[in-house]
Amino acid sequence: LHAKKQTFKEGFRAYVHTLEKGICKQSLFFPFSPGPVTLPKGNTLGLPFQKESLLGMVSNPTEVFCSVPGRLSLLSSTSKYKVTVAEVQRRLSPPECLNASLLGGVLRRAKSKNGGRSLREKLDKIGLNLPAGRRKAANVTLLTSLVEGEAVHLARDFGYVCETEFPAKAIAEYLGRPHVERNEVNSRKNMLLAAKQICKEFTDLLTQDRSPLGNSRPAPILEPGIQGCLTHFSLITHGFGSPAICAAMTSLQNYLNEALKQVDKMYLSSGSETQGSSESGSKSTDKMDKHRK
Repeated sequence: LHAKKQTFKEGFRAYVHTLEKGICKQSLFFPFSPGPVTLPKGNTLGLPFQKESLLGMVSNPTEVFCSVPGRLSLLSSTSKYKVTVAEVQRRLSPPECLNASLLGGVLRRAKSKNGGRSLREKLDKIGLNLPAGRRKAANVTLLTSLVEGEAVHLARDFGYVCETEFPAKAIAEYLGRPHVERNEVNSRKNMLLAAKQICKEFTDLLTQDRSPLGNSRPAPILEPGIQGCLTHFSLITHGFGSPAICAAMTSLQNYLNEALKQVDKMYLSSGSETQGSSESGSKSTDKMDKHRK
């Protein structure tokens, strides 16, 4: 169990490190080229297709478009995240298809009378044509306000807290109290082992996600259909989604490991109690036989 637990943690850390490495180098590539919504034949990534087209070809995807102050930092330690042309391209493309108003909010541009036109002109200079009056495609959530750098930073911190602070042992002890009978121990252990296996299968799938983020554009491992669904989720959450779920699954795995330890303890204690009661019973029987004689 300890070896499996370490392997699970190492895999998750490597996954998050890959995301961080891509963000830190600030070289973001969108999977489609040329143009923000030009899809490959057959739409192999499974992303929603819109007839509305953003004409233009970005000049340099790795160029920094602007720097954005973090929304989640304390005032005393405000972080700034560089937003590249490629990240802007992602936000204008499916599945979000942000309009000028929402994109201006994400980039923390001050509102002004001609703010939308000014932003469109700046985008036009780098090869992105954003039509006036364009409607967004996805629902706005709190994640919409985050740039990729801050989203991955949030996922990393959430993963750290899940791994170090989640009360897995206390929960395992609490939930194990009603299952102390010897006839329940074996069935509960089998259920916990089955849950661990399902959890592992699910997490292994997420760690094989090869959605483009940061400067990483790795070759896909999974089938195009499922990879397209994961890419859609990654684009909607800006890299936060899969690593955050993996962090939560780490907490679940830790709970299952602690629960299995509790089951083994209960099995040993119930076995020793049974043996002790049988020995005391045999001794009392011997005494009664001697008394009768």
